[in-house]
Amino acid sequence: MTAPKVPVRHFLQFKDFSLDELEHVFTRTRWIKDKFKRYERYWPLEDRTLAMIFEKPSTRTRMSFEAGMHQLGGAAIYLYTRDSQLGRGEPVEDAGQVISRMCDVIMVRTFEQQILSRFAGASRVPVINGLTNEYHPCQILADVFTYIDHRGPIRGKTVAWIGDSNNVCNTWLQAAALFDFKLHISTPPGYEVEKERMNRNSESFSDPMRAVKGADLVTTDVWTSMGFESENEARKRDFQDWMVDAEMMRAANKDALFMHCLPAHRGEEVAAEVIDGPQSVVWDEAENRLHTQKALLEFLVVGKK
Repeated sequence: MTAPKVPVRHFLQFKDFSLDELEHVFTRTRWIKDKFKRYERYWPLEDRTLAMIFEKPSTRTRMSFEAGMHQLGGAAIYLYTRDSQLGRGEPVEDAGQVISRMCDVIMVRTFEQQILSRFAGASRVPVINGLTNEYHPCQILADVFTYIDHRGPIRGKTVAWIGDSNNVCNTWLQAAALFDFKLHISTPPGYEVEKERMNRNSESFSDPMRAVKGADLVTTDVWTSMGFESENEARKRDFQDWMVDAEMMRAANKDALFMHCLPAHRGEEVAAEVIDGPQSVVWDEAENRLHTQKALLEFLVVGKK
């Protein structure tokens, strides 16, 4: 009798994993990070290959995945769509079929979530969302881990999102429902979160000062995400009252943390005194992309350890 085929697991959005699976990834993150800090070799992905497909360029995503795969004993291959057949009109499904026969796991950083879903539907190996216009699950994986690492369980806490209702904000919404924390969102008029994305754990505020009141974590992102550069000047005008500054941080809880997925524009979405101040954990947050993604790769390729 032929054994039933086990479906391939993908990480295309944050809610693709259960709470139990996310907590397992965090447990493995701590263990893997500790070994890294002790300079102890850990190669569970020896002779395994990660293909990294970039339609949107990146610093942190490429560095964290490429370095992480090497640190796990594997190899990483960088593909920029303009330099491949994907940039010359090859069907996404064809690329998914071929690339997944030559490697063990794939990370895709692209514009449309639909492109990612089509690619994953044709892939024989796990596919990870390195970022789309709609979601950024690897970033929030690192962010939630960073909060827990500094302050303990995030359940029941309050996270304040200040700024654009972008892919990072959309992913925080999914995380709030899974981890059962409150998410306060404040955006300028005309940039609100779509109503269908809101859930019982989230609340919108027209006044950013009300959104940050009593928050345990204040987080933001650039006002103009990649692909929206033509709107930059208009966004600077519209978002000028949504800069996270010292006054906003004083309205949050005394021991509140500040996060930003980077790159940051000091004097726009965040004041220099905040991002470079004592409540900021942005550098730990950036480093934790490396460690959470290593745990993610381990889980998707070899299963629970």
